[in-house]
Amino acid sequence: MSQNSTDRSGHAVAGPLDGVRVIELAGIGPGPFAAMLLADLGADVVRVDRPGRPPLGGDPARDVTNRNKRSVLVDLKTPEGPDAVRALAARADILLEGYRPGVAERLGVGPEHCMAANPALVYGRMTGWGQYGPLATAAGHDIGYIATTGALSMIGTADGRPVFPVNLLGDYAGGSLYLTTGVLAALLTARATGRGQVVDAAIVDGTAHLTAMFWGMLAEGTWRDARGHNLLDGGCPYYAVYETADGGWMAVGALEPRFYAEFVDLLGLDAAHLPDRADPRDWPELRALFTARFKTATRAEWTARFEGTDACVAPVLSLREASAHGHLTERGTYTEAYGVTQPAPAPRFSDTPGTLRRPPAVPGAHTPDVARDWDVPELLKDPR
Repeated sequence: MSQNSTDRSGHAVAGPLDGVRVIELAGIGPGPFAAMLLADLGADVVRVDRPGRPPLGGDPARDVTNRNKRSVLVDLKTPEGPDAVRALAARADILLEGYRPGVAERLGVGPEHCMAANPALVYGRMTGWGQYGPLATAAGHDIGYIATTGALSMIGTADGRPVFPVNLLGDYAGGSLYLTTGVLAALLTARATGRGQVVDAAIVDGTAHLTAMFWGMLAEGTWRDARGHNLLDGGCPYYAVYETADGGWMAVGALEPRFYAEFVDLLGLDAAHLPDRADPRDWPELRALFTARFKTATRAEWTARFEGTDACVAPVLSLREASAHGHLTERGTYTEAYGVTQPAPAPRFSDTPGTLRRPPAVPGAHTPDVARDWDVPELLKDPR
């Protein structure tokens, strides 16, 4: 588990965002994950939880996305609740919320309310559809957002149904990562000018942005707008997954000619007698040959043959298997902290590494501490 480091002056720092104060108005999915990213990098993240059970239930002490945070309880439906949030906002650098458009305003904690006392506040808004547009107030989830942007249509086999990659693509890649990028960019501007701003991070916008390369390929005619017929969507036999003799899977990404040559050689095939890899009309025959070869040995046997080579082949591991992989173990990609195996902070920093300083925040556990540290006595007036 990471420990606090020191800066060039010898002062203890929690990460590159040490000293940045963040308020997270409790929600689910991409908002909490974005706040975790900021917290992992050293920000003092205070999660404002509502009284009662967490939105999705479960054990708050094992919700890894709430690690490195502190939690206060605030009932925004009482007269005192919005006052407490606005008092926190007056002392914060960033506020994150994931309500439907208009809800924060109705609760008295919208941008105008919070920035009135703190013009330099960066107000980050996480939604699926965005703050405006015909669907802005409609309910939704990751699967619908990635479907609407065209991203879901790209994933899966040509003759099968679209396959959704759990909620990684929309919620976290198209949502959380764009929200954190946005609020940190806005924070730079706020510190230079003294003026904060609202960051409208919509999952549909971020997910669409992730497909930028493919729009360029569509324009030049090197990408078909049909699933399972392209270089990177499973249509290509040397960028695909293959089942092994024991029911395991191997992932092949041998795109470049020299990597492909090594892949074919280690697979036990003679490149001189194979169909032309550059001709999509030959791809079905190549796929059949590769499929047959991978069926002749187990996943462990293929892993031993390919690992450490330039063939670009890797075993498809489960979450538990991934945490025990030798390379990831050596790098500390996963760590055991507070009784839970979990990913370590990322990315890496040479001087101010991210840290795991606190276990997942139990709702309300830090109300007195935050009231003291942030000098917000209004938190103690809010009824529980």
